[in-house]
Amino acid sequence: MPTDKADPIVEFQQEVTETIRSYQQETAWKKLSHDWLKEALAKRYVYNFSSLGRPIIQLPTDIVAFQEIVWEVKPDLIIETGIAHGGSLIQSAAMLSLLEYCEAVESGTMLDPAKPKRRVLGIDIDIRAHNRAAIEAHPMAGRIDMFEGSSIAAEMVAKVKDYAKGYSRILISLDSNHTHDHVLAELEAYAPLTSPGSYCLVFDTIVEDMPEDFYPDRPWHPGNSPKSAVFEYQKQLETGKILAADGAPLRFENNQALEDKLMFSVTPDGFLKRV
Repeated sequence: MPTDKADPIVEFQQEVTETIRSYQQETAWKKLSHDWLKEALAKRYVYNFSSLGRPIIQLPTDIVAFQEIVWEVKPDLIIETGIAHGGSLIQSAAMLSLLEYCEAVESGTMLDPAKPKRRVLGIDIDIRAHNRAAIEAHPMAGRIDMFEGSSIAAEMVAKVKDYAKGYSRILISLDSNHTHDHVLAELEAYAPLTSPGSYCLVFDTIVEDMPEDFYPDRPWHPGNSPKSAVFEYQKQLETGKILAADGAPLRFENNQALEDKLMFSVTPDGFLKRV
């Protein structure tokens, strides 16, 4: 029977969309958010949080954004460069476990925790022994694999590409060395593995928006940052000559609506969605 009553779920989402769109004009709030973030990063604020017991070293807003992205994409493989204490790997594994649980409930099938379909691959040039031991002892370890070595070494890139064969929905997260050349090399190696509709996330693009001397003990700075690498890679893609692993032309757009609603993030211009 026809009804003129609006769907309250759709109505609410439309209101949220309009609210987020209005944030684009909030220049004063954006400046306040940036100033707050600069102070927070200087005081090591991101080191205060954990994911299922392991330090994650991320802003809470970016943690929330990541789980929204995983729910949207429903990847069967997440590839992460940069492991550190393992919190991000654990977060990814937990999200993939939830996806499998929800699918089992919806389909009425039995879930076998001993045979996870979805997996997380972490790559780091130096996986410290105590971190490896803690990750491997975690209940989520059963769906996590780790490769030690440079993420941009030819043999590592080949190893990862071989590992990724057979997975249909791949999500990429780049969060290792933050210099321009390193991130650009990671993008060239791993961004083509991103599945249509999925993301290649480039963390710490915020480096480009910080003062020149903000990271005195690190080699990265404005002009030599993840964001400068993203911009160069996007220019490469404009030629139309770079293909994805599936053979289709490769193109990414930053999810600006996601960035706008967060208001502060270490990933500005780094929420790259394959379109």
